[in-house]
Amino acid sequence: MIVATFPCFLVTEETQRALQKMGFTGATFADAEVTTSEECQEDQPGLDLPHFVWLKVNGKAGQDDFGIAVPFRLVISERVLDLLESLGIPFAIVEPYDEE
Repeated sequence: MIVATFPCFLVTEETQRALQKMGFTGATFADAEVTTSEECQEDQPGLDLPHFVWLKVNGKAGQDDFGIAVPFRLVISERVLDLLESLGIPFAIVEPYDEE
């Protein structure tokens, strides 16, 4: 799973392990504290979230596996996209990156 909350990206520990195994470039990981809002607790009582880690993107878009393009759009390589799709992570919008 990958979660985006501007301008921060979170991934599950399972996704972190898979990315580390493939030897990706352009990001590091850090601890993240995730809490749910009162609305979330009311709407989904007993919701059990997975443990998330912070995906700190620091790569160059179009060169590294992870990068940030204007205006704060996450750019990932095709090999990372393939990995995430193999983990069952759906993407609502995926479009080719054009370095302009």
